[in-house]
Order: sequence, then structure tokens, then C-alpha cells
Amino acid sequence: MKHAPLFSLTALLTSLVLSSTAADWPNFRGPDHNGISKETGWASQWSNGAPKQLWKAKVGLGFATLSVSNGRVYTTGNASDTDTVFCFDADTGKALWKNSYPAPRDAKYYEGGTSATPTVDGDRVYTISKRGILHCLGAADGKVVWTNNLQQELGAKIPEWGFAGSFYIEGDLAILNFGTAGTALDKRTGKVVWTSGTDVSGYSTPMPVNAGGERAVILAVKQDVVAVKIKDGKELWRFPWKTQYDVNAPTPILSGSKVFISSGYNHGGGVFDISQQPPKEIWNNKNMRNHMASSILWKGHLYGIDENQLRCLDFDTGEVKWTDKVSGKGALMIADGKLIVLSERGELLVAEASPAAFKPISRVQVVGGKCWAAPVLANGKIYCRTGPGDVVCVDVSGK
Repeated sequence: MKHAPLFSLTALLTSLVLSSTAADWPNFRGPDHNGISKETGWASQWSNGAPKQLWKAKVGLGFATLSVSNGRVYTTGNASDTDTVFCFDADTGKALWKNSYPAPRDAKYYEGGTSATPTVDGDRVYTISKRGILHCLGAADGKVVWTNNLQQELGAKIPEWGFAGSFYIEGDLAILNFGTAGTALDKRTGKVVWTSGTDVSGYSTPMPVNAGGERAVILAVKQDVVAVKIKDGKELWRFPWKTQYDVNAPTPILSGSKVFISSGYNHGGGVFDISQQPPKEIWNNKNMRNHMASSILWKGHLYGIDENQLRCLDFDTGEVKWTDKVSGKGALMIADGKLIVLSERGELLVAEASPAAFKPISRVQVVGGKCWAAPVLANGKIYCRTGPGDVVCVDVSGK
């Protein structure tokens, strides 16, 4: 019997490993940081009108969404002025571990609770609290690798509604929208590598890009959108984006040399060309007012929550293609050319991502209570989370 060459076996094993992890969602906005999943073949229509609920759990108050990696689900919540990082078995919902630490609920014009989504990188998971306490935990067991009260160390001002942007990991750096225009730490030790100042940060998560031959992150900061080099934090470009209460929460979107940014409180959104300095405004209107949830760019069109309604815009012109009021202040993602929307009232909707019209394929009430966190599709399951802390997992594998 002939044996397969070693390189063939290696290629096969590598293929199997990649196929088993390709549908994971290890961080906020997914592996490509754009709210789009590469997962295909999942069921968008369900027998009996609803997908089967696989499990449900309670995690405490918060609006962080969920991360899924290597068969585990991670999120955070607050109860009795204590933040907890939770880890569940993705298939059964069994609680594998939790790690808790003192943290005030910090309710201000809303219920409060946790904001930032855990980021999984290899065998570690990274979290930040609203008051700037960082944790690096073992992804398998929740044991503390390092912790850092970064706000206290750097003296950075705490934003009005606390730190909300999640970690972005690249190489050995763990980068946050923290301080004037970002901060990077050594992901192995939690030591600061570079920082940009102590002014109030924005609420967005860093968006990685290639900019003029440099690896960079784009940040929506206090009153601007800025790109800084990943290696040293040096600024590459910026343009002003001043909003009411300095709430720049949604993640910027890059397409070629154009950046889309949007904010709520009736501010609106716009596209800027960053190929010239200073960046040139292409359009700027009130057609897409992302208060919290980030929009998604798909085939030349933006899909997002305009204050309290779902809307589709032409990316190049800002023209409204359609509007549907079912979502409220919900959130969404895209997979296999379909919108997956969790409405503010806990209704799960699936529709074709098409500028022609919003025509739901399926819709079902999956959970009750205020829902601001984006739903997550990973490995044939959709995970939904409410502000009060109910996590629901439904089966859309089609099996």
C-alpha cells in the first residue's frame, strides 16, 4: 500500500483545521472586521416558522455582543457592580468558566452594564471594562494571564459612557481606541508600547487597513476620524467629524481610498476620499445616522440602522434605496448575501442583501427585552443577546 507524501498529509490536515475554524467569529465585527461572514449553506428558512433553540443562558446587564472561537462562546455582563467574562460551550451552552471583578454598572440615561466585546486571539481572550481595566485571560480556562488598570496608568479621561471599543490584535500588539488617538500594548504582557495622549477617546473599535504601504488602524475618536500606524501610533491622516456629545461609536468603513463614517443624534453620515490631503468630502447627509450599531458595506451599498430604522444607501452617492422600520435600534450582520438582523425588540429577521427592496425571508421572535448587540452567525448557529443579559443560541445548520 502506498503512503501519501508527507506534504500531502500536511496539506490535508491544514485544510481540515482551516475548515473547522473558518466560520468562527472571534472578535467584534468578525474575522474580517467588517460585519460580513464567509459562512455559506446555513438555513435562512426554518421548518415550523422558527429555528430550534439549542440553549439559553443569563450573563447580566450589558450590550457587548458575542465572540465564537474553537467551540466556545464569550461575552460579558454586569450584576451587583461586578463585571463577569463568561465562556460557554458553543453547542450546549454549558458554562465552561467565568472570571469576575469589581466594576460599577455606570448607568447614565440607559441601563448601563458592559459594552466592549471580548476579542479571542489564539489561546487568549482580551477584554476592557467601561472604566479602562484590561484583562487577558486563558481562552480555555479563564485564568488571568495579565491585568492592567490602563486608565489609572495613563491618566486618560474616561468617556461619558465609558470605554466601549474592543481590542484589535495584530502581531504582538493589542490596540484599543483609548486616549486621544489610540493605545497599543504588548499582547503578551499588557505593557504599553505606544499611546497618543490622555484626551477622551471615541467609542469605536479600531479598523485595520493598508494605508500607503503602512499597516494602520482607523479610529473614530472624540471629534475626528484618524488613521495611525500600527507599529508606532504615528498619524497618517485625519478629518473632522464633530458630533453631539462627542459620540462617535460606529466603526468606520474603508472602500478603496474612501472612508464612510456615521453618527447618531441626527448627525448623519458621509464618505471622504483619503487619497488626498486633507481628505476630500464626497458626500455628507442625514440619510444614515448610526447611533450605536455599525453599518455594513456589501456590493456597493451600505446596510445599517438609521437611528431606529433599517436602511440601505448607495455607497457612492448616499442616496436612500429603501427603508424599513421593523428594526428599531437593533443591529445586523451579513452572511452568504443575506442580512441577519436582530431588532431592538428581539425579533430575528433574515432578508436578501439587495438594494431593490427589504423583503424578509424569515422572521421570528427569539428573545424578549432590549436588544442593541449584533447577532452572530457561527458554524450553523445564530447567537443573540439582550441588554438585560439573556443569551439565546438557535440552530440554522439546516441539518
